[in-house]
Amino acid sequence: MTTPSNERGTVAAEVDLPTQYQPADVEGRLYERWVSEGLFAADAERDPSRPAYSIVIPPPNVTGSLHMGHALDHSIQDALIRRRRMQGHETVWVPGMDHAGIATQNVVERELAKEGLSRHDLGREAFVERVWKWKGESGGRILGQMRRLGDSVDWAREAFTMDERRARAVRTIFKRLFDDGLIYRAERIINWCPRCLTALSDIEVEHSEREGELVSIRYSDEIVVATTRAETMLGDTAVAVHPEDERYRHLVGTEVELPLTGRRIPIVADEHVDPAFGTGCVKVTPAHDPNDFEIGRRHDLPSITVMDERGVITAHGPFQGLDRFEARPAVVAALREQGRIVKEVRPYEHAVGHCQRCSTVVEPRVSLQWFVKVAPLAKAAGDAVRDGRVEIHPPEMAPRYFEWVDNMHDWCISRQLWWGHRIPVWYGPDGETVCPGPDEEPPAGWTQDGDVLDTWFSSALWPFSTLGWPDDTPELRRFYPTSALVTGYDILFFWVARMMMFGLYAMDGVEPFKQIVLHGMVRDQHGKKMSKSFGNVVDPLDWIDRYGADATRFTLLRGANPGGDVPVAEEWAQGSRNFCNKLFNAARFALLNGAHVNGDLPDEVTTVDAWILSRLQQVTAEVDALLEGFEFAKACEALYHFAWDEVCDWYVELSKVQLNDERAGATRRVLGEVLDKLLRLLHPVIPFVTEELWTTLTGRDTIVTAAWPTADPQWEDKESEALIESLQRLVTEVRRFRADQGLKAGQKVAAVLEWGDSPLAAHEEGVRSLLRLTAPEEGFAATASLPVEGAVVRLDTAGAIDVAAERKRLEKDLAAARKEVEQMGRKLSNEAFMAKAPEAVVEKNRARLAQAEADIERIQGQLAALPSA
Repeated sequence: MTTPSNERGTVAAEVDLPTQYQPADVEGRLYERWVSEGLFAADAERDPSRPAYSIVIPPPNVTGSLHMGHALDHSIQDALIRRRRMQGHETVWVPGMDHAGIATQNVVERELAKEGLSRHDLGREAFVERVWKWKGESGGRILGQMRRLGDSVDWAREAFTMDERRARAVRTIFKRLFDDGLIYRAERIINWCPRCLTALSDIEVEHSEREGELVSIRYSDEIVVATTRAETMLGDTAVAVHPEDERYRHLVGTEVELPLTGRRIPIVADEHVDPAFGTGCVKVTPAHDPNDFEIGRRHDLPSITVMDERGVITAHGPFQGLDRFEARPAVVAALREQGRIVKEVRPYEHAVGHCQRCSTVVEPRVSLQWFVKVAPLAKAAGDAVRDGRVEIHPPEMAPRYFEWVDNMHDWCISRQLWWGHRIPVWYGPDGETVCPGPDEEPPAGWTQDGDVLDTWFSSALWPFSTLGWPDDTPELRRFYPTSALVTGYDILFFWVARMMMFGLYAMDGVEPFKQIVLHGMVRDQHGKKMSKSFGNVVDPLDWIDRYGADATRFTLLRGANPGGDVPVAEEWAQGSRNFCNKLFNAARFALLNGAHVNGDLPDEVTTVDAWILSRLQQVTAEVDALLEGFEFAKACEALYHFAWDEVCDWYVELSKVQLNDERAGATRRVLGEVLDKLLRLLHPVIPFVTEELWTTLTGRDTIVTAAWPTADPQWEDKESEALIESLQRLVTEVRRFRADQGLKAGQKVAAVLEWGDSPLAAHEEGVRSLLRLTAPEEGFAATASLPVEGAVVRLDTAGAIDVAAERKRLEKDLAAARKEVEQMGRKLSNEAFMAKAPEAVVEKNRARLAQAEADIERIQGQLAALPSA
């Protein structure tokens, strides 16, 4: 800690900071101290007068590692929770993991395969034990990686979607939904993975463009249908046309023979058919297409399954036993031989669904599964947003949410896996069914359903199961509904909507969160999606290793506009590291020169000190408002420019003069004040370097629980701001001149400053320091004169300035100014323009004319001041 001295220009400095900032030496040490001291721990029963703020982390898969999407998501959540903590809220950020049914089972099955075993060799109970063992030994790597990023979660509350408390919550809500008739078992069309041998939710299916074929098949002289999956025609049970299509109206109610099978199938009229697409005729295969399944239900059509669970053809005939992709060309060949092929388009680009876990092409399939009846739940989820109980940020995402919840199909919740929450339904010997509650035992000898629940079923309970539901806990009473749900827009429909449905249902109409904060995907600097195949994937842990967690977080948050995708690049991470270094170096300079936070600010301060204090109030108010509105990119940009441009490049440089005279005492206190507030404003975004610098500056224990800054209007000083802005313009203009002449930034130049009546005269010493201007000596002869801001800066650049180059530059500027005068003069003398143009446009043109005329006068003066060539 620096001890200030009252003596002019002297300090007693004992600063416990290295000469260079090394994140690796700081971040791990600080994080472990934060955790060990319980700074992230919440107490639901502590001081009920404090407002509560709660976030539950979107649970990452137990199989996963930290990727850039996680890093962005967690950086946003951590910024929110750290700010609220500093504002005095009782905060809780609940960590945890998802059991990731399919992904985890696949991982363990691959391990077994290396041993020459399958899960069936072990049996269900032993296999599940094996998965728990894997989870204990190898799962959850991401939790350690979250620590490296700086997540300020309450680790004592770590949850897992299959731990005992979450299992009780799952049993409870399943029983309640079952008893209310909102869970049922039926044969429906679902997404099926022939490799994983299980049903899939919509989010577990990834669609990508794939080259296939579009084959047009003649069923009769008048009926031609087109398909990308010719093998499914073996299961056709109808042809559909639009009821208003005059071409086929006379055929509705008749039958046509299905090629290759000899079966006769009806022609039905259905409004689902688009008469303008293709021929206007659609083959209907209810067992293998979701749209056809619905047509089949409307017209009571039979459903014929022609493939087994592995995608092998089961229909009797020459194609039986063939894999679906072998059967496809074989069916086309047979149709071609019969003269049934009208047209073949290859390649034909179309979207094909793939299993998210194994990339196998998904097969729509009719199957006996468990479903949630979503209509009443989805309506409640939509109403909660419509009536304002839940806000979506940015609001333009709300229509997409409504589109989903207003048109949601019943949710298939059963999976043909062994790892997961087993469906709590038992069957009796005579077909009886019972669903016992979590505290009830099933009848002896009855058999439990063999399927497990969709992983999203348990994660849909996350906002309240992590707070102790179904028990009435202090945490549930204090922290539910949670304050904000932060997640990517890509799972708005799948996870967020499900949490809304279950939260409102389980908690008697109380929403699971007050705000839904959506962010986009992390992309490369060209806006391209990160993909291993593109070779543009960035590992956040690599950035943390090389640039530090703060730089990684700042890079992500500086691009995080609400709902927008976040581009990142290596050089931006380097720039963020440079920002942290700049902040560190400025703070170290200030501490070595006695900056401190002891006592009140002085009653009287210099214009320079008044300016930075005034700007601090404005930036504090601006950043606070931006963070309140989840405008992380704008907040980071404001902090970056204030810290780098105004504090480091201007105030610190100007303060160097004041630190060496009678103004030093006041300036040390102001310098400490600015750093104190700036570090606190930055802490939610870059927690590690701010903790290291703030504790050294203040001598206090931690910035984590320090008060969040608020703007103080008494320090706003527009007059000082205007004066320093004038000084900045003067310095900038002279620097530009120096740069144009090829003078190095640190090169000293003799100068005379003629101030006239300019109030900047009082800041000559600061101006000379910023511009590296020395006092004139004997023989001084000005080679250039720069009239700027009411002053004239006369420079002796003999031997350093390129007179010819300067003359050429000025003549170019003069020509541009004269052209501007000519253009503006023509406009303003044009009667038609003056009659029609709005007053604001006319005034703008007059201002441009006046500025150009002033530029001509200035440039002509500079040219006249140049020495002869």
